[in-house]
Amino acid sequence: MGIQPQLSVRRGRAAMEFYRQAFGAIEIYRVGGTDENPEVVSQLRIGEDLFWVSDESPEHENFSPESIGGGTVRMLLIVADPDASVAQAVAAGATEVARVADEHGWRLGRVRDPFGHHWEIGKPLAEWPPHL
Repeated sequence: MGIQPQLSVRRGRAAMEFYRQAFGAIEIYRVGGTDENPEVVSQLRIGEDLFWVSDESPEHENFSPESIGGGTVRMLLIVADPDASVAQAVAAGATEVARVADEHGWRLGRVRDPFGHHWEIGKPLAEWPPHL
């Protein structure tokens, strides 16, 4: 069993390119995304983790953050160097929401991608999860 989030976006092909540049995502699978069939559903991989990107489909109640005025989920990207990863995402077109800082046992920052999704980018500063 597992879980793989699917991000709904406007401009799916542009989103796939952003995730490639910003996070080093690799495309695993794609349906559509051509000049003849521009709507896209794509599975991407960052490190060992998988997620999906698809053009929004309001007829199936599947909306992008741009359509609803914000998102309902945040992605957490765990990286070795949060400062460099946030800088790379910003250089690719993301907007910094929260500067990278040490808090709650993490080195963590947050960006909003050009499609409205928020990404927390960080790493735990000690063994995770903590022993309670």
